[in-house]
Amino acid sequence: MSVRHRGDAPAGRRGAVRARLALWRRWWAQSGSLRVFVLYLPGPGPMLMSWLRKRWVLWRHPHCRIEFGGPVYLGPGFSIDAPRGGTFLAGPGCEFRRGFRAELGGPDARIEIGTMTVFTYDAIIQCSSRVSIGAHCMFGQASLIVDGNHNFKDLARPMLQQGYSLSPVTLADHVTTTTKCTIIADIGTRTFVGANSVVSRPLPAYCVAAGAPARVLDYFGPPGQEPEELRAPTPR
Repeated sequence: MSVRHRGDAPAGRRGAVRARLALWRRWWAQSGSLRVFVLYLPGPGPMLMSWLRKRWVLWRHPHCRIEFGGPVYLGPGFSIDAPRGGTFLAGPGCEFRRGFRAELGGPDARIEIGTMTVFTYDAIIQCSSRVSIGAHCMFGQASLIVDGNHNFKDLARPMLQQGYSLSPVTLADHVTTTTKCTIIADIGTRTFVGANSVVSRPLPAYCVAAGAPARVLDYFGPPGQEPEELRAPTPR
């Protein structure tokens, strides 16, 4: 599969560029010195290093489809492991701040990340089918997103020889997951997941969830759309 490097729709790309320029102007006004502006995000130094990392990633994976749509920041330690091919798409304005790693399990594996989504430190996505992440999402330190689990119940074979049970994962727009969350199920729009949670079953939109396994604790969305577990019982 050929490598392509192109942006999304022109309007979306122009908006992301304008947002980046506005951020640079604000950062220059706040930095206080040329050294701070040049050497720290979002200054020109980190942007240059990000550009070089993109060139390296694209050169290293000629057998994959990898696209960075518009201004995407790749921080130190960004890596993609895809020895058998696959697809990785990142929308305009995405940030991968430090230590991000994506692992594509084969030619049909596909990771899609929406506009302005941010990964902080040491996030990992392991994908053998499909992981789809919406726009304006945020992932805290040491987040893990996986689309399957090892099979292990066959007593005649070692666990590593039993393959995987795969299930595509979809995270809607504006999802926030905080530090050390493990995500193996869908999450609805704007849902906020507390630290150290394990999302092993789908979470509805506009909720606060936490725990292992994560469960819904609160709802802050439009009236009448509350999840079943938080609805008050109907009077008889």
